[in-house]
Amino acid sequence: MFIRKKQFILLLATSLPVFAYGQNNEQESIKAFMSAVKVMQHPRCTNCHAKGDGPRQTDEGREHMFSVKRGAKDRGAGGYTCKSCHQNANIAGIPGTDDWHMAPRPMSWGDSTPAEICATLIDTARNGNRRPVGIALHVENDALVNWAWAPGDKRATPPLSHEEFVTLIRRWSASGGFCPK
Repeated sequence: MFIRKKQFILLLATSLPVFAYGQNNEQESIKAFMSAVKVMQHPRCTNCHAKGDGPRQTDEGREHMFSVKRGAKDRGAGGYTCKSCHQNANIAGIPGTDDWHMAPRPMSWGDSTPAEICATLIDTARNGNRRPVGIALHVENDALVNWAWAPGDKRATPPLSHEEFVTLIRRWSASGGFCPK
């Protein structure tokens, strides 16, 4: 049976035990997460991981113009689907990449604390059935996540490089995927 790369990654991300790649070290895990969470609290992440019915936009996290709403499948509602404006690349000041959409409602964290964000990330009922290693694969390979480091139109990038962020999330995962209190 032939398995595509994306299917294999999903299978790997949902079936490996939490500690498959490292030691159960709560202090190291929390330290790595607290360094990485700065990215998850940045507007490049919070605008799409927004709480509520609509995405945010700009570096200030303003309500999306045209009162765009999430919709049933997190890709817009009515005549205002995400793809109506957001194409496969940044074009004329409008950000874009493959499959532009909001994070699913259960993965909304907006202005949450690091502990709340972490609790969201490790809850397999909310995160697409991913263990911490699956979160690491997601932040490394997802096109929308990667877009945050090439947002165009003078938008601020997250406070860490993508490589640094991925390394920290891998370290968080490998040391147990623990959350701050």
